[in-house]
Amino acid sequence: MHVVINDLKKSYGEGGSFVQVLKGVNLSIKEGEMCVIQGTSGSGKSTLLNCIGGLDSIDSGSVKVAGNEIAGLKSDKLADYRRENLGFIFQFYNLVPNLNVRENIEVCKYLADEALDIDELLDVLGMREHASKFPSQLSGGQQQRCAIARALVKNPKLLLCDEPTGALDSKTSRDILMLLEEVNRKYNTTMIIVTHNNSIKNMVDHIIYIKDGLISKDYRNDNKIPAASLEDL
Repeated sequence: MHVVINDLKKSYGEGGSFVQVLKGVNLSIKEGEMCVIQGTSGSGKSTLLNCIGGLDSIDSGSVKVAGNEIAGLKSDKLADYRRENLGFIFQFYNLVPNLNVRENIEVCKYLADEALDIDELLDVLGMREHASKFPSQLSGGQQQRCAIARALVKNPKLLLCDEPTGALDSKTSRDILMLLEEVNRKYNTTMIIVTHNNSIKNMVDHIIYIKDGLISKDYRNDNKIPAASLEDL
């Protein structure tokens, strides 16, 4: 298993403002799987993603990625874990505005020991002709493609995606999902996608629903359809 979580609990605040967001989550995700995590706002899905990514500390429980326990790691070791294992894609692209597309990608290439070839990524993501443009010169979909390339250039074992199509129209959303599908096929990258979009679950291997801080459904999809065929995006 690539990701194994046991009895994960996470809370915020103290006293009257105390809120327990995750109440004992258990799950496992196989290497090379595309997995969707769904749930209503406040259900804990983004908090769960942040705990897997080492962006949030946990109260108790276990989070293992590729057999390595990350719960309780100190900040320097967490930084090593994120650099060596993870790519992040968010709803908002977080590109550096005064760097062009190629330079935005190169920022993360320097963090990797076995980086992917930037020109190959630009070709895969259809961004070669935009390599010299700045973020302000790109459409939303092109900015998201650049963000995906930046996340992938490190050749991460695990790609964490928080609402990667949330700010995009339906056509661009489908294009981005087709790219993620191609990346998964080409590089065998394990992907965890947090989304409100109910259609995306149809293209992935594994679906997890979280409700009130607990896993309410956890099943594998035996009838995957291609991202190009998704409806109601």
